[in-house]
Amino acid sequence: EMIKDLIVKLMEEANAEADHHAYCTSELATNKQSREDKSAGVEKLTAETEGLTAQAAQLGMEIAELSDSMAELQGTRAESTKMRAAEKETNLRTLADAQEAQIAVQRAISALRSFYDKQRDGGASLLQAHSRGAAKGREPYTGMGGGSTGVLGLLDVILSDFARLETETSSTEDTAARAYEKFMDESTEELEVKETTRKHNEERKQQTEERLRSATKELELTQEELDAALSYYDKLKVDCLDNNLSYEDRVRMREEEVQSLKEALRILNGEDTLV
Repeated sequence: EMIKDLIVKLMEEANAEADHHAYCTSELATNKQSREDKSAGVEKLTAETEGLTAQAAQLGMEIAELSDSMAELQGTRAESTKMRAAEKETNLRTLADAQEAQIAVQRAISALRSFYDKQRDGGASLLQAHSRGAAKGREPYTGMGGGSTGVLGLLDVILSDFARLETETSSTEDTAARAYEKFMDESTEELEVKETTRKHNEERKQQTEERLRSATKELELTQEELDAALSYYDKLKVDCLDNNLSYEDRVRMREEEVQSLKEALRILNGEDTLV
């Protein structure tokens, strides 16, 4: 009876171990697939978050550079406007002074020319005076206005200098005004382009950061699931793998033990006879 009980017990153990083996085989396979999937997911999401982090940082740097460039350009525009205003004020004052001086010189020339014309055409009395002077060996007095080296000649040179100053200053002012307008037009266009680029980069940065937050959250969840799968695998190793003998060896040895007990039982029952 004891041998029968041992055989029944061994058979029950065999059935239970078969069920446990099937359970372990299924759970280990499922866990392995889960660990592989979660590991791949963590690796992919880690690379994605690193890429998004770098992209957001790059966009932030580009936005800062654009902002600095725009601020510098706006400062240059302000300084150019200040210098243009001062230059224009100086040129207009120079033009006004040159025009006023020309009028004054023209009036002086007119007055002196009238005076010297009268001196030259003074009538018979002057001719007589000249004759007497000649008789005495002296040249008649004709004033200091005649010739290119006289007062009138000098005033003509001065008038020409003021006229040239007016022309050159007017040309300088026109050139400077056109250059300023060109710079302002070009810098305005450049600022608009930079502003558009900055806004576009800010939108891209915002979208990138949103994707980064989403990917980071997904990475955390996936990492938690991987940790849980690894923890469960440690438990499965204890329950299913940490044995000195393989499942096949235990089955074989149990079957051998059952056969031996059955043989002993037959012998005890007198079923086995000597030949």
